[in-house]
Amino acid sequence: MLICDEVNEDLRKIHGDYDQMYDQLFPELQLSHHKVFKGDFPSSVEDYEAYIVNGSRKSVYDAIVWIDQLKQFTRDIQQAGKKYLGICFGHQMLAEALGGKVAKSDGGWCVGVHDFEMISYPHWMRPVQSHIQLLMMCQDQVQVMPSNSRLLASSQPCPIAMFQVGDNMLGVQAHPEFSKAYDQALMELRVERMGKEVVDEGIRSLQKRVDRDIIRDWSLGFLG
Repeated sequence: MLICDEVNEDLRKIHGDYDQMYDQLFPELQLSHHKVFKGDFPSSVEDYEAYIVNGSRKSVYDAIVWIDQLKQFTRDIQQAGKKYLGICFGHQMLAEALGGKVAKSDGGWCVGVHDFEMISYPHWMRPVQSHIQLLMMCQDQVQVMPSNSRLLASSQPCPIAMFQVGDNMLGVQAHPEFSKAYDQALMELRVERMGKEVVDEGIRSLQKRVDRDIIRDWSLGFLG
């Protein structure tokens, strides 16, 4: 796992850090944790069979050394034919590193529970469902997919909500690792940044179901 940020210290005491969230989400996987945002990268792309890249408060187009290194490492993953699962920032990194485009959404922040309309169904996407509801927390969005991409899902505020590149790389704009409680706590922490109206609407949306088990099973199916 290539970790791109850490949870706010106050929230970490309650909800844990990202490594713990992903260990809980994927107990079947033997995850090694590399804090790439602190410069800790695997020695070689051949070290692991698959890579998970998580979210970050940074943007993939920021001129930061570790972000540039991660772009190259993402290209190395593609070249090596390893599996890649990108979540939020990792979803955007997949696009930006391989020639797509990421920018701030004209619609502003996208938070809380959102409906994903499935556009296509790869073989690993079982059980098949036409819509799923997932937690989101983003301002940046993929605007243009890289070449050899297949759009898998779209949501009303986020047209490119899930896409696949080739057979081995998957991007998901949502946050399957988040709990509703953590999503709400993060929104409340960011009221000044996102605005009270956005936060209030996001918190109201938490009354809806979240299809965490479905996206978890799909992710495991993709990773093989």
